[in-house]
Amino acid sequence: MPVGTSAVYDRDTKSVTCMACLAETIPSAPQTTGPDFPESFDDAKSALPELGPEQSEAFAGVAGASAQHEYERRKNKRETRIRDAHPRMGGLILALSDDPQSTKAWATGAQGEKRLGRQLDGLIGDGVHVLHDRRIPPTKANIDHIVVCPSGVFVIDAKKYQGQRPSLRIEGGWIRARTETLMVGSRNRTNLVDGVHQQVARVQAALDAKGLSAVPVGGMLCFVEADWPLIGGDFTIAGLNVLWPKKVASHIIKPGAVDIDTVKRVYQALASSFPPA
Repeated sequence: MPVGTSAVYDRDTKSVTCMACLAETIPSAPQTTGPDFPESFDDAKSALPELGPEQSEAFAGVAGASAQHEYERRKNKRETRIRDAHPRMGGLILALSDDPQSTKAWATGAQGEKRLGRQLDGLIGDGVHVLHDRRIPPTKANIDHIVVCPSGVFVIDAKKYQGQRPSLRIEGGWIRARTETLMVGSRNRTNLVDGVHQQVARVQAALDAKGLSAVPVGGMLCFVEADWPLIGGDFTIAGLNVLWPKKVASHIIKPGAVDIDTVKRVYQALASSFPPA
């Protein structure tokens, strides 16, 4: 090989091959023709394969996906910030410290949504359809779960308050106005009720816009891994059911007046109105 020739050295075979010779050994790409595009939109539609049951349900969403994503985003941002500020000690600092509560809360929320999501997915069929983790346009807020079934539509907010007992505190009723307060442990969590009411209103508005206002819409607050009593414990506050995952299922499987065709229409309408978060 003449001096100055461009070549490649192969360490495995301990051989040298000039670039010109190497180019000759590389097979040329096969000649292909472009795809045959249909001449009209109708032809394009007829060429599409029909979706099976699994594919048609693919847009149902993933329970807890957005909460899990937010947790990982915050966790990674904190890790990057610490490693950039302490190049040598960053790993040790991370190993000896924990994520702040504001970050861990997202992971806890995702766990609760996933657990309830598995329970709801087990009910799919016989007129029961489920949507998980849906965004409320044009906001960044989301709805944890929407269930469409013969008894109507249920908007469900999942909360994981491990070891704490939800309860209803009622005050007044005779001399002064009756007030209902949602307590979780010793803390007032009535704001959670207000949040579900807002979600229910959004879902009802979406159905109204689709001409499906006759379908009943209700809200639920589902507390996962809470300290529920052995007997009873669920209650209603401001028209919302407060309960646990298995109790949610008992409401969903009840017979109702909404026929199967309407259930499917409602499901499709809500799936398009509230995209995956």
